[in-house]
Amino acid sequence: MSDKTITFSLSEEREKEIQQILRTIYDALNEKGYNPINQIVGYLLSEDPTYITVHKNARSLARHIDRDELLQILVRNYLSE
Repeated sequence: MSDKTITFSLSEEREKEIQQILRTIYDALNEKGYNPINQIVGYLLSEDPTYITVHKNARSLARHIDRDELLQILVRNYLSE
């Protein structure tokens, strides 16, 4: 076992791509009358794609988001001042 800390970093380009995908998913869920926040959280916690609508190809797009990458973005944005 190593005592070294592993670092995790995303490129700015990848972060923008994830943001765009997440916005499309949010908009698709909202258009279909779902609570987008609840549905996205349900998907992230369970990895069950049925939380995401197929409208606007959102379900397929959701599979292009890595949960670890998204969590890094969310935590950084939440904690940044």
